[in-house]
Amino acid sequence: MNRASLYEKKRRPWELFSLAAIYGASYLSLFLLLGMIGYVFFRGFPVLSPSFFTSVTSYLKGTRGIGGNLVNTLYIIFLTLLTAVPAGVGAGVYLNEYAGRGRTVRLIEFAVQILAGIPSVIFGLFGMVFFGNVLGLGYSLLSGSLTLSLMVLPLIVRNTQTALRAVPESYRQGALGMGAGRWYLIRTILLPAARPGILTGILLAVGRIMGESAALLFTAGSAGMLPGPGRNVGESLGKLIRKIFASGGTLTVELYLQMQNGEYGMAFGIGCVLILFTFLINFLLKLICRSPGERE
Repeated sequence: MNRASLYEKKRRPWELFSLAAIYGASYLSLFLLLGMIGYVFFRGFPVLSPSFFTSVTSYLKGTRGIGGNLVNTLYIIFLTLLTAVPAGVGAGVYLNEYAGRGRTVRLIEFAVQILAGIPSVIFGLFGMVFFGNVLGLGYSLLSGSLTLSLMVLPLIVRNTQTALRAVPESYRQGALGMGAGRWYLIRTILLPAARPGILTGILLAVGRIMGESAALLFTAGSAGMLPGPGRNVGESLGKLIRKIFASGGTLTVELYLQMQNGEYGMAFGIGCVLILFTFLINFLLKLICRSPGERE
């Protein structure tokens, strides 16, 4: 049958309705996204300025800025990934390459799925009681990052497993047939081949860390002060390290507080920054997921 005749075939009414519904939903999603981004930037763009990114909000000094919240957000992202990435990638490698398919493995995977579905506010309550009270960390960036590590751990584990399962079985058979050990196979062949999928999971985890506020309100607090400069390099490094054990509010926490205080322009300005970060994360995902031929 001629290929052109397949496209010229008369469609039934229900097919036309389904096609119209699909296109309508697609364009509606696009218009909603553009409308939301446009409205946020319309309300928040006038607030953006160099001082907005470098200063902190002080009603005594009459300044408004998110410099401290930006630093706190970077702290939270770094500390969370420092804990969650080794544990998540290691757990994914173990479950996929070492553990087999026994009852214990199925129980662990079920627990990981349950952990991924727990509301963030429950993680916040647990982090406040365990990390804040039992371990004595109180309201601190370290307490908040440890809590978020538990939240993003299932995401990294599942993405690592999926990436490893996507590696062709011939890679394993060829390496083992040449006498390579299992750890050598994982380190030199499987992990490099699965790297795009693993990095995708890590970037998705970064997006969830940046968008979290409920759990951090219970664990990290809301302070937005910048660490002061020291008289020398050693003193400055000491202040940066001590900042980990101090309270600190991220961008999303500050946005919530500004909305509560009726500072809508400030809140929309923070929303612009978060949208820009979201675009950056998606751009990095596109670069990672491109095939080798597309990168050339």
